[in-house]
Amino acid sequence: MPNGAPGRPQRKIPRIAPDVRLVLDTNVALSGLVWHGAPYRLLQAIRRRPEAVHLYSSEALLTELAEVLARPHLVKPMAAIGKTPTGVLADYVVVVEIVVPTEVPRVIADDPDDDHVLACALTACADIIVSGDRHLLGLQPHWRGIAILGRRGEDRDCRELTKPRR
Repeated sequence: MPNGAPGRPQRKIPRIAPDVRLVLDTNVALSGLVWHGAPYRLLQAIRRRPEAVHLYSSEALLTELAEVLARPHLVKPMAAIGKTPTGVLADYVVVVEIVVPTEVPRVIADDPDDDHVLACALTACADIIVSGDRHLLGLQPHWRGIAILGRRGEDRDCRELTKPRR
């Protein structure tokens, strides 16, 4: 995949601190797989350092991602990158380690699907959840010792995590 959209200046791939355990919320994973913003650069950095960065997901999160990828409004963006929903999901499955949560904590009453992100992070012993979801971001800066970072890198910790190489 090219780094950046055609006609746009190339951006540096972020550097990721070693031995980081990450969980991406579905909206961040989707953005990283279909568009070329900050989540895309984060996924590129993870792909370049699989020995140092461990990305986790669960069946519930992958099912949600598959459902979102099948939405009609995503047909054009996926066609622009020459992918189908199945192909985009396959690209993601290659870089994630799948965990099987034994329990799903009830934390986000307004959006129980967000609890699956938390369950995945707990099971994976994640260091960081990256999310653009207001419910999960409402748990910032940490939940049960897991840092919650915004997807655009507004957080100081997220900027440190994805500092461009020099």
